[in-house]
Amino acid sequence: MIDLSTHCAGIRSPNPFWLASAPPANSGAQVQRAFDAGWGGAVWKTLGQPIQNVSSRFGALHVGGRRGVGFNNIELITDRPLEVNFKEIYETKRKYPKHAVIVSLMVETREEWKEIIKRSIDAGADGLELNFGCPHGMCERGMGSAVGQEPRVNQEITSWAVEYSTVPVLVKLTPNVSDIVPHGLAAQRGGAHGVSLINTIKSIIGVDIDRFIPEPRVGLQSSNGGYCGAAVKPIALHMAASLARHPEFKIPISGIGGICNWRDAVEFILLGSTSVQVCTEVMLKGYRIVEDMIEGLTEYMRSHNFETIDQMVGKAVPAYSDWGDLDMNYETVAKINAESCIGCNLCMVACDDGAHQCIHPNPNGTRVPVIDESECVGCNLCQIVCPVESCITMERVDNGYAPTTWNQFVNEGKTLRPKKGAH
Repeated sequence: MIDLSTHCAGIRSPNPFWLASAPPANSGAQVQRAFDAGWGGAVWKTLGQPIQNVSSRFGALHVGGRRGVGFNNIELITDRPLEVNFKEIYETKRKYPKHAVIVSLMVETREEWKEIIKRSIDAGADGLELNFGCPHGMCERGMGSAVGQEPRVNQEITSWAVEYSTVPVLVKLTPNVSDIVPHGLAAQRGGAHGVSLINTIKSIIGVDIDRFIPEPRVGLQSSNGGYCGAAVKPIALHMAASLARHPEFKIPISGIGGICNWRDAVEFILLGSTSVQVCTEVMLKGYRIVEDMIEGLTEYMRSHNFETIDQMVGKAVPAYSDWGDLDMNYETVAKINAESCIGCNLCMVACDDGAHQCIHPNPNGTRVPVIDESECVGCNLCQIVCPVESCITMERVDNGYAPTTWNQFVNEGKTLRPKKGAH
């Protein structure tokens, strides 16, 4: 029997799908509707000292007819009174005792952390998430990514929270760093029970080319904001996996960044995440997207003989290695299925102008291009641009060379084989 329940850093939920700390988790009414739709948990929109937001505050990147591939915001933490938030957290947890309610927090001083942690736990929080990632507005006040970019400060404030908390503490990490590992390790040294990543990426989403003002526009000005949405998934996967594979990192991960469907969630879980958090896709399509996520994940687990989420967590991590450990003598070439090829020649144009000039018009005059396998380096650009599913495949060839890596070559003085296509 498939069991979707998860136990992330000591926080239990009926499934791994959580709302991320953002507008979809801004109020009790919203979180309760989300739980009714099937979400397993929610990270409440960040609580802290009162702020005032600006208008407008969202911007989006549209690509090839798809709207909102990338999303940008200059919104700050909750602008609702703390008393109202705590009352709604209490009511929500009382009504949904089996769902995970995690409260995101961001304040400045040690005493403020102590007070807001106590109030959050008294309201019924199952866990806390320390927001060390916000890249705009709050960082100018010495919070958010200003904390997340300094491992020493991260560790110190995390240790305060762990000291004052009787529930698990997650640290939400900023991606606006050159290497995520020192920051994850700092949270771990501070006693965090787990980390959440990634928060949004510092960005400018675009420019109004008629008004000459960046977006989103606030009067006659704008500012950098936080980038999220489907387009950030590769960055988020890399950072989550970088922590998951590090031998000194031992605490759970809640994966965030570009999760739009069950496949995205599976990728995060296979690269080390115990739970996954979703924001932008909910903002664009509503809470009911979780129904397909639950169904898809369940069927995936059944088809791959997984009974629990724990059996999946980190399954792909061992296959993530440094470039220097890749087999340089592993070779593939492109093959075109003549029956499904529509003769669009996109592969030929891409290869000729952007790759290795190994795809040519068929000398027989038919629609199907031919591949000069002696020149093909297996880059798979042709497969990427092909509009027909499985028309172009990359197939391994036996070149007679034994496996070798760059690191072996350097350490043992091995000889590189001649470069393919060299003249």
